[in-house]
Amino acid sequence: MTLELFLQHFFNALTLGSLYGLIAIGYTMVYGILRLINFAHGDVFMVAGLVMVYSTTALPFYVALPLVIIATVVLGVLIEQGAYRPLRTAPRMSVMISAIGVSYLIQNLAFYLTGGVPQPVTNPIPFISNNVQIFGASTKMVTIVTPILTIILVVVLVLLINHTKVGMAMRAVSKDFETAQLMGIKINSVISMTFVIGSFLAAIGSMLYFTNYPSVAITSGGMPGLKAFVAAVFGGIGSIPGAVVGAFIIGLCEEIIKGLGYTTFSDAFTFALLIVILCVKPTGLFGEKVTDKV
Repeated sequence: MTLELFLQHFFNALTLGSLYGLIAIGYTMVYGILRLINFAHGDVFMVAGLVMVYSTTALPFYVALPLVIIATVVLGVLIEQGAYRPLRTAPRMSVMISAIGVSYLIQNLAFYLTGGVPQPVTNPIPFISNNVQIFGASTKMVTIVTPILTIILVVVLVLLINHTKVGMAMRAVSKDFETAQLMGIKINSVISMTFVIGSFLAAIGSMLYFTNYPSVAITSGGMPGLKAFVAAVFGGIGSIPGAVVGAFIIGLCEEIIKGLGYTTFSDAFTFALLIVILCVKPTGLFGEKVTDKV
């Protein structure tokens, strides 16, 4: 393998890991507070891509990009308030079924709007879609920007959770839902803020992801969403640093497999890794064992 090819795979691994990490944080934060796997999160990621395609075609970028973020955040909050909040005291199985239903609802609405035809990315984001040369390897600027932006966002998020009142409330709710409510914490506001943060990061990840791809299909959020979920489980679902570390490991392993010429098996490896982790260390690398109160 030449140095140029090695660097291309290395940059791709960093980019994939960063993008999976941004999506995985949404999974892990919601699970940390609600003990719920938000199966619709990958579809929120896809909707952000569609909004980007339509908005950048009709509007200038300084209007279109904030619009993508706002629309995605609004969608995330609507999902929480419409599908999850009414089932707050329902059995977990009911909430999980609701999450799956929301996922299919979003996909079918997207199918209705697009006719099932992948929407071409005709106006990729300027600057980050430009090609650059690094040590002889040709890559897009987005592969450099994505890991840096991801690290900055994760650091800001960790500081938010550890050093603000909102973060303190989130940690309290994640530790003991009922006690936090008795202490006067506004549970619904905390949960809505969790969905706001997760959807915001999904929007950022979506814009970066689809800058590298020619089109957005209604199933485009499926595989990135599933791999991000695996990353969250691998790192320890409920742990933000764990989700990011797991995402980078999966991105690296995926590119190693592709570099060895086994591209066909890159997806299969990710899910095989999920099975191994669940068998060997169900709580993940940084996860804590959770016991249900009786």
